[in-house]
Amino acid sequence: MRPNALSDINWKKQLFCWLGIFIFAAVYYAQPWPDAIDPQGQHIQLSREGKGAIAIFLLAGIWWVFEVIPIGITSIVIGTLQAMFLIRPAKEAFRDFMDPSVLFIFASLTIGMVFTKTGLTKRLAYRMLIIVGERTSMIYLGCFIVTSTLAHIMAHTAVAATIYPLLGAIYAMYTGDDKPTRFGKGLFMGMAYVAGAGSIVTLLGAARGAVALGFYNDIMKEGIQQGVNMDITFFKLTLYMFPIGWLMTILLWCFFMVFFKPEKKVIPGLRNKVIKLNRGLGPWTKNEILAALIVGGVILTMTLRSFLPFLQPIDKTSIILTSTILFFLTGILTLDDLELIPWNITLLFAGAMSIGFCLWQTGAARWMAIHWLTLFTEAPGFVFIMGTAFFVLMMTNFIMNVAAIAISLPVALVIAPYLGVSAEVIVFASLVAAGMPFLLLVGAAPNAIAYDSRQFTPGELFLYGIPASIMLMLVIAFAVKILWPLMGMSILVPS
Repeated sequence: MRPNALSDINWKKQLFCWLGIFIFAAVYYAQPWPDAIDPQGQHIQLSREGKGAIAIFLLAGIWWVFEVIPIGITSIVIGTLQAMFLIRPAKEAFRDFMDPSVLFIFASLTIGMVFTKTGLTKRLAYRMLIIVGERTSMIYLGCFIVTSTLAHIMAHTAVAATIYPLLGAIYAMYTGDDKPTRFGKGLFMGMAYVAGAGSIVTLLGAARGAVALGFYNDIMKEGIQQGVNMDITFFKLTLYMFPIGWLMTILLWCFFMVFFKPEKKVIPGLRNKVIKLNRGLGPWTKNEILAALIVGGVILTMTLRSFLPFLQPIDKTSIILTSTILFFLTGILTLDDLELIPWNITLLFAGAMSIGFCLWQTGAARWMAIHWLTLFTEAPGFVFIMGTAFFVLMMTNFIMNVAAIAISLPVALVIAPYLGVSAEVIVFASLVAAGMPFLLLVGAAPNAIAYDSRQFTPGELFLYGIPASIMLMLVIAFAVKILWPLMGMSILVPS
């Protein structure tokens, strides 16, 4: 062994590598755990496969946060362990790696590449900077407002992929290199957080809203809460979510101004420089026009899909993948560009989908939800609402937010009437929590897209995600206790 060989070892990574393995083994080989008992008295047993799913879930969480190995490779570990320990068949474990949601992220990343390659990113960045000026605090605010607004009308993943190259162009004017700075961390991490805040306002920002309303309507029709207005329309959801989404957008701006206050208050001469650069771009090129038309057509189609019945059967992934196909057919992208796709990020979400479905199909997720939510069956209504929101918040950091909603809402909506809690407030509080997973890269695609900037580490996202999540829970408490009742929402109903 070379004299300095020991000093070359990253002991921190070694520690967390073995910690993850130890926790996996301790959970997987543990004696059977107690059954969960749902509100109707049914016993939910945690199978060996379910316990294995939780073991992988914990190992992956540790390895992702501390980046023991590349995050995409940790995702491959998730599929491999499922197959090796017979938790799920290999065909099922790895099939989830090509789930439509993963391909949606792939297509979103491709759009970001096209914006950068064609020069559309520079045009957008220069126009924004001319408006917001030279103060870095206003640049933060301008980027956050644009991100939040776009997430009202298009999927937050697509928003992040569209905004990401724009932020890269802005950051290049702040510093001469790509080394991490406080401004860079706040710019990219803030974009990811704010994309979630904007996405809760309408049903267009993410699929979770439609799933939640589907559960709500199905359970209400079964007569769980008679006499309650069952109908939550698109506009009713927007009415209650709009103030929360924008309150979080402004609070997140303040949050990043405190934790990641830019090193420079202003970028001297930026406005004049940007005006000259904007003029130097010249007229729009053919590829810029083609790219703008293709992306605009995709966004319009996905938006109209929520309103036009004949478009609803068409999956949103097939719509956005059409843009990728057209980019290659028109020659905007070539085979060389395909090799530049950030496959590490794509694999990250492939693994997240696999562990999410694994927890769902083995029954582990339902077992966890029942164990947690039944702790609050004797609690005051407000505590139960906050307990439900907290569970959704934790779950949505590890698995798809749609799955977190699907796991928790059916249980919560059954318990709610016995505590005199309105079903509506459970739905809205859960949707707010599900929209803003601030802790882990796998919690939301914008987190992973922002991570590609290399301005922050998974550990930093987790560390600063803790106070951001506490702030989110305080906002939910404010909405439940004060804001939504003032707006006319029923929080408690006669039991």
